[in-house]
Amino acid sequence: MYLDSKTKEKIFKKHGGSATNTGSPEGQIALFSHRIAHLTEHLKKNRKDYGTQRALQLLVGKRRSLLDYLKAKDIERYRAIVKELKLRR
Repeated sequence: MYLDSKTKEKIFKKHGGSATNTGSPEGQIALFSHRIAHLTEHLKKNRKDYGTQRALQLLVGKRRSLLDYLKAKDIERYRAIVKELKLRR
């Protein structure tokens, strides 16, 4: 499985501050980015997998709304996470 508990723990520790801080916007954005990258690679091989395509679009929307929230709340944290994850914006 591509996303097990060890991987999640590592993502949240790196971006969320601690492994147990799963609710931080930075941790959630990093987790969504990891999942988006995985689904993008899957779709490159399976062009007609429309269920995965829809799931990817929903994840991108969720990540976008979290980024908008973070931008309105604390612009410095927003800039840091965008730079760290190398997101376009």
